[in-house]
Amino acid sequence: MQNVKIQPSILPAVRGRYTADALLGAVGWFRAGGGAEVLFKPADLEDLQNFLNLCPKDIPVTILGVLSNTIIRDGGVGGVTIRLGREFASVEIQDDGLVKVGAAALDVNAAEAAAQAGLIGLEFLCGVPGSIGGAIAMNAGAYGGEIRDVLVSAEFVDRDGVLHSLTSTDLNMAYRHSEIPDGWIATGATFKTSGRNAPENIIAHMTSIREKRASTQPIRSQTGGSTFANPKPEELAVCGLPEGTKSWQLVDKVGARGLKIGGAQMSELHANFMINTGGATGADLENLGEEVRRRVLNSFGLTLHWEIKRIGNKV
Repeated sequence: MQNVKIQPSILPAVRGRYTADALLGAVGWFRAGGGAEVLFKPADLEDLQNFLNLCPKDIPVTILGVLSNTIIRDGGVGGVTIRLGREFASVEIQDDGLVKVGAAALDVNAAEAAAQAGLIGLEFLCGVPGSIGGAIAMNAGAYGGEIRDVLVSAEFVDRDGVLHSLTSTDLNMAYRHSEIPDGWIATGATFKTSGRNAPENIIAHMTSIREKRASTQPIRSQTGGSTFANPKPEELAVCGLPEGTKSWQLVDKVGARGLKIGGAQMSELHANFMINTGGATGADLENLGEEVRRRVLNSFGLTLHWEIKRIGNKV
């Protein structure tokens, strides 16, 4: 980032913290990209509501989680970027088998808390990188489960600071898709579970998920998870491709496994994972993804859809 354009005097008084010219890319999972013009970490829900209600509506507001599946472009993010902290990271086990989770809680923490309580159904979350807010936004899933299977309701704050509660039906959840109204910020969710078992049995199941993930995905690299969503059946049918064809198979077929642009590379271990081999810029990562998309489109007539978010300004 170069010059901060927002004058602090025009921002609402808050109990949380504003940081000008704050690091983003350097703390994201890719370790690449620019910063935030202004970063705001609210003290609690009321502080967030107050900020959204009073912040001038012509100032762009961006919500970010733990940056597990996000490319920050090198020009950084203008306006105010909000990151929810530990005040939004609670995990509460209720007597009726429901699990109430803050949007900033890590997916794996929700899975582990449910397992320790002997509750079945959230184990898949230990295989989903990132936080609950991001998982809701993309209906994240892995190893046979996805958010819409377990979501009772998700709580949001709109751009005026008003609270809302929506179900998976309200959000029209589909494969890697949720329809969250523009400007709404997830603050938490309530999940249902599907029964009880001994905690050690549930933990053993989660251990098998972790082991499978470690053997097939470059989780120890600077990566952002799956780069592209798997094609829908109707997309495959139009292109004459076999039902069930996965994105990694298409990346493989166009010779892009291990493909490099600058410091960015499609993983040799899992062709649908992009990694920063060291020194990658946000542009390297995005350009690599676009090159893969171009090759797949030219070879098969199919457009791969980004699963990784790309935000901010290009240089």
